[in-house]
Amino acid sequence: MEAKSIVIGVEGMTCNSCVQTIEQHVGRMNGIHNIKVSLEDKNAVIIYDSKLQTPAMLQEAIYDMGFDATLVDSNPQPVLPDTIFLTIPAQSALTSQQICSTLLKNKGIVDVKMSSDQKTAVVTFISSIINGKQIIQMVPGVDLKISAPEVTPGTCEDSGWSQASSVVLRLKVEGMTCHSCTSTIEGKVGKLQGIQRIKVSLDNQEAVVVYQPHLITAEEIKYQIEAAGFTASFKKQPRPLKLSAIDLERLRNTQTKGSETALKENSNMNDTKTVVFRIDGMHCNSCVLNIQSTISSLPSVTSIVVSLEKKSAIINYNPNLISIDVLRKAIEAVSPETFKVSLPDECENVALFPMLASPLKSPHPALKDASQPLTQVVVINIEGMTCNSCVQSIEGVISQKAGVKSIHVSLTNRNGTIEYDPLQTCPEDLRSSIEDMGFDASVSAKAELPMAIAQPSPEAQLESHKTEPLSKVSPTHLARQETKTISKCYVQVTGMTCASCVANIERNLRREDGIHSILVALMAGKAEVRYNPAVIHPSAIAELIRELGFGATVMENCGEGDGILELVVRGMTCASCVHKIESTLMKTNGVLYCSVALATNKAHIKYDPEIIGPRDVMQVIKDLGFTTSLVKKDRSASHLDHKQEIRQWKRSFVVSLVFCIPVMGLMIYMMVMDSQLSDAHAHHNMSSEEMEALHSSMILEYQLLPGLSVMNFVSFLLCVPVQVFGGWHFYIQAYKALKHKTANMDVLIVLATSIAFVYSFVILLVAMAEKAKVNPVTFFDTPPMLFVFISLGRWLEHVAKGKTSEALARLISLQATEATIVTLGPDNVLLSEEQVDVELVQRGDVVKVIPGGKFPVDGRVIEGHSMVDESLITGEAMPVTKKPGNTVIAGSINQNGSLLISATHVGADTTLSQIVKLVEEAQTSKAPIQQFADKLSGYFVPSIVAVSVVTLFAWIIIGFVDFEIVEKYFLGYNKSISAAEVIIRFAFQASITVLCIACPCSLGLATPTAVMVGTGVGAQNGILIKGGEPLEMAHKVKVVVFDKTGTITHGTPEVTQVKFLVEGNHLPRNKMLAIVGTAESNSEHPLGVAITKYCKKELDSETLGTCTDFQVVPGCGISCKVTNIEALLYRKNKMIEENNIKNVTLVKIEENMDESVQPALIIDAGLPTTMTSQKYSVLIGNREWMNRNGLLVKNEVDKAMTEHERRGRTAVLAAVDGVLCGLIAIADTVKPEAELAVYTLKSMGLEVVLMTGDNSKTARSIASQVGITKVFAEVLPSHKVAKVKQLQDEGRRVAMVGDGINDSPALAMANVGIAIGTGTDVAIEAADVVLIRDDLMDVVASIDLSRKTVKRIRINFVFALIYNLIGVPIAAGVFLPIGLVLQPWMGSAAMAASSVSVVLSSLLLKMYQKPSSEKLEVWARGQMRHKSPSEISVHIGIDETGTGSPKLSLMDRIINYSRASINSLFSDKRSVNSIVLNEPDKHSLLVGDFGEDDDTAL
Repeated sequence: MEAKSIVIGVEGMTCNSCVQTIEQHVGRMNGIHNIKVSLEDKNAVIIYDSKLQTPAMLQEAIYDMGFDATLVDSNPQPVLPDTIFLTIPAQSALTSQQICSTLLKNKGIVDVKMSSDQKTAVVTFISSIINGKQIIQMVPGVDLKISAPEVTPGTCEDSGWSQASSVVLRLKVEGMTCHSCTSTIEGKVGKLQGIQRIKVSLDNQEAVVVYQPHLITAEEIKYQIEAAGFTASFKKQPRPLKLSAIDLERLRNTQTKGSETALKENSNMNDTKTVVFRIDGMHCNSCVLNIQSTISSLPSVTSIVVSLEKKSAIINYNPNLISIDVLRKAIEAVSPETFKVSLPDECENVALFPMLASPLKSPHPALKDASQPLTQVVVINIEGMTCNSCVQSIEGVISQKAGVKSIHVSLTNRNGTIEYDPLQTCPEDLRSSIEDMGFDASVSAKAELPMAIAQPSPEAQLESHKTEPLSKVSPTHLARQETKTISKCYVQVTGMTCASCVANIERNLRREDGIHSILVALMAGKAEVRYNPAVIHPSAIAELIRELGFGATVMENCGEGDGILELVVRGMTCASCVHKIESTLMKTNGVLYCSVALATNKAHIKYDPEIIGPRDVMQVIKDLGFTTSLVKKDRSASHLDHKQEIRQWKRSFVVSLVFCIPVMGLMIYMMVMDSQLSDAHAHHNMSSEEMEALHSSMILEYQLLPGLSVMNFVSFLLCVPVQVFGGWHFYIQAYKALKHKTANMDVLIVLATSIAFVYSFVILLVAMAEKAKVNPVTFFDTPPMLFVFISLGRWLEHVAKGKTSEALARLISLQATEATIVTLGPDNVLLSEEQVDVELVQRGDVVKVIPGGKFPVDGRVIEGHSMVDESLITGEAMPVTKKPGNTVIAGSINQNGSLLISATHVGADTTLSQIVKLVEEAQTSKAPIQQFADKLSGYFVPSIVAVSVVTLFAWIIIGFVDFEIVEKYFLGYNKSISAAEVIIRFAFQASITVLCIACPCSLGLATPTAVMVGTGVGAQNGILIKGGEPLEMAHKVKVVVFDKTGTITHGTPEVTQVKFLVEGNHLPRNKMLAIVGTAESNSEHPLGVAITKYCKKELDSETLGTCTDFQVVPGCGISCKVTNIEALLYRKNKMIEENNIKNVTLVKIEENMDESVQPALIIDAGLPTTMTSQKYSVLIGNREWMNRNGLLVKNEVDKAMTEHERRGRTAVLAAVDGVLCGLIAIADTVKPEAELAVYTLKSMGLEVVLMTGDNSKTARSIASQVGITKVFAEVLPSHKVAKVKQLQDEGRRVAMVGDGINDSPALAMANVGIAIGTGTDVAIEAADVVLIRDDLMDVVASIDLSRKTVKRIRINFVFALIYNLIGVPIAAGVFLPIGLVLQPWMGSAAMAASSVSVVLSSLLLKMYQKPSSEKLEVWARGQMRHKSPSEISVHIGIDETGTGSPKLSLMDRIINYSRASINSLFSDKRSVNSIVLNEPDKHSLLVGDFGEDDDTAL
């Protein structure tokens, strides 16, 4: 008899009673084991006996009941049954026949067979319908067979057997867009019979299903996913059920050998055999437990002991029921099906000997010796291991080698102890194997211990285990497991967007076995996990995180999070003090490394923050009698303000200037004298005699030694210090550059100055050697002047750079410097508190933060309530409420209550440190245009050197060919100098000038200075731009996409209108506001908060009355009692009259009241002085809430509510003392500056698009208010990315503006992501530009700033390029015929000027003013107008076609329009009766984000 399963599609069911009717009717039919009818899936799953029923008969039966029935799958699937053995006691009241018939009457039991001696019943059943425990309860007095496992097969959750027969299936699922899709699939498939576990990953678009193939097929799972509306395909074909062979073997053996089964326990023992298997591929204790539980559940196995160290399994089994081969296959089939099982030769014979009844005496001493192989132990010293992964890899590789019994590697002792069989391997082999892995290994002197370690025979081992409960791990094992230290690993986690992701990962991983603790840091994107390596591996931990839908990789070389501590130790006198401190610290648990320097009084300590903290280390040193203090870290951002460089270049400039001024004086003097000479002798050249006479008459030309004039000597003296001190830095930089085979600006400068200096020096020596009468012309004036201009340029440049980093310095200064650490007793009683440096705060410390204090570290609140100002970090202006369990951020300011927090992230891991790191990275990041400039500079220097050399040789050649040109244009030429000298001097002058004038640094400075100033100015204006790339990209943007909630709108609800429905009871306006405001003051709901805020504002009071008996019904409203409002009203009494005349709108619903309502009707008579307090009972909520409380909502009121809802607002009714008295309309209002911002963006030539998850009606209403004409409505957060991609595919650059919670994927996808009004971690991660202020005009400003910066970069580039393109040819003497000749010093002055001009040009950006709203308003006055609904095209969901788009045919337009109307109709239906927050957007109130309309007036 065979059970099969069939799925029949059933149409025409309307409710649950149809389901019950079908289940009862079909369930009563003969041969039906089980039927499950689903109303949602419109099908029936029937398990039936194929001998008694056929699918056609079942279809007919359902059809006869009046439903349409179709066979979904024509081939029924076989259902694999399970078996259980029941022992029938001898004195049972029932006969075996009665037991059989009793059992067979039950659904789910397929067959019952009795053994020949009638003492055992073998029951075959379907485990999904019935389990072993239920079967035992059906027949009183029957008991489970002893040899069966403790776990009854059939309960598929806990049975090792059914676990072993489950299959893993991986499916690719397409079409999922958000987490609700994944939960839909998980919920639907998880309910199916035979599904043990399902995990759907949105990121990987796949589903992993663990199922039992005898209950459900892979095709059925795939079909169910497809029925839910997704496309599914198999990634890997499901692995077939490997155990079915054993399954059948077991059943066959059981049924044929029924007589043996019935033997009593002791005879069973006599008939058992023992076999020892070698099992390879076990990693940890979970493998051991897996094998033990699975194999011990086989009925033929009486006991099993698995050893991880010996890689063996000793199994006591009944050979009549199972063979060794089947046992081997059974072990190999245990999940994860990677075990290799073999029979060790020496044990095989023993294994097949039956064990004798007396288990204490070994029957064959001889055999016992035979099974004792000789084992030797060797100790190998291993150098080069750094961490536990080295240890694991050595153990893993060596343990796989033939003959190795066990290996234990110790990281601390740097050695490995290996137990091996000398017949199969030797120490030398083992040593070389370790060396092959890249470690140094040597065999220890005490290595080989040739002791025969007597391995007890399998029987003896079994005896030792007899006393233990079966399928448990040996106690020694457990003890070892306990002592094994908890390991720690770091996992890089990607895809986290906000704090709820962190909580999700932490919550789910804490539940897993083997994980002790987990700490996730959002900004750093990493998780620190402490786990038990015997139970779980880091890769498995990463897999668990991946299953939650995040990306996760194990970080290999994450410095294990070692803490480093720098201390100043006072009181040390000699080396013995040093030794004392070092030795004591090294003995301290948790200290990894310690070095103390006597000369500097410093100690450098590395420690494990998990075990010990900095304060503990300081205490240890204090206990030794020394005083310690922290080495003060420089907390100011001194590395950012370029102070050191500014000092260095200023010094360099001053030195060069001091020596340069005299040189310049000398030079000017000589030039004046030269010009006088040339005037005097205008008509004839001097002879050499005249020249000598003249020289001797001039003081400066007076020769101290032959050939050495005063002028040249003084110039030389002034040049040397400049060359050495002024040029020191250039020489070092140039040397470093050349060493790395690159050439930079410094190389050019060094070349120019060195050539000038060396050339002059050589010429001078030659003149002295020749004892020349006429003094040579030297270039000693060139280096000082070059260095002056260059160092001036560099100095100014660094001053400018320092200015650009001010924003970052301000961020860094937010960090607190001290923390108050408290010690808590039981019940959180404060025992003590101490002030410590913030660097000494350890993770887990309890820190007290007083009102007005800064939070020193990130942590969780453990006690106290307060408001915290996080605006400096998150940009969120409103203080955030903090209560126990909430997280706090370092750098934020505690406002009004004292808090105790437990530190979770300290030091560099805090959120603030991460933000600082981000901004730092932004300022150092390169804009793409700069990479081009850098590339250019790389080729620039070599090419300039080449030009210079060419110039040199060109002029030498030209000079010798046509000397007249040189003679004509060379200043100060006279016949006293030889022509060759003139030519060479002129050529040198030109080539040096080329070197001097060429300036790659103006090219190099063009971009970074502008980017630095741009980002700095942005930061001062509350616009954080993350580096050059977004800054440069923003000016190319063509489309700006705005998210709606929290971006265009405030994201928090506000009261837009209050209507008073006063009927007969003349309830004054202020009294009603006071009552309603007081009632809602206890509500946490955004709508309640909005009402209270409005009432306080209207009544001009911070305090309201008292509220008692407060009850809230989610989705409906609140009810409460209000008292003590009289005093409040009394204060307002004087103003009431004016207020009433101004604002009260009375709606008299019953009869039309006279138009001129007298205020006197409304005002209470002056309050009596005694002020008797009255109690009002208040109801506030939606229609349903009023109806529930027996209040009738009139048609007029209903219409007014519907009108508000149509406009995308939430309408709330208020009743006082059982009378409806007010209708309050609440909406998420548009930000006042939104319309102007949109108009300005449009006038800048950008297309503006609104994208929202909201219904189309609300979206249209908002769009019309702000002047946007293109709207994408009802877009899920995950579809926003696709939308942005769609716009990009049209070839347009897109900027996305969002509030950074659900928009982060779209922000990351856009060319420029702009996160507004929040520096929330998400936004900071995903966006390129973060607007600190919640002001839409900053979007305009950021794009404007980008345009201005890019314009400035271009101007800088033009400056730099034009300068070089013109300067170099002039210097090379190309324009000589026009009379343009440059001296080297002019070249260097021009070069410095170019650099400085570029920096100054960038600094002009500092003058940047944000476009002011006032100016723009004046400019836009009269041109801004609200759009009419017909001008707005609304696109729904992810589809492309907009409603009323002119390109569509009339028919398409009608279809689209009706589709949109139906959509909006549904969204209306949803919103009419709900005040439930079920919108994908962040703060929206209802399904429609009750957008605001134009009449926000009260």
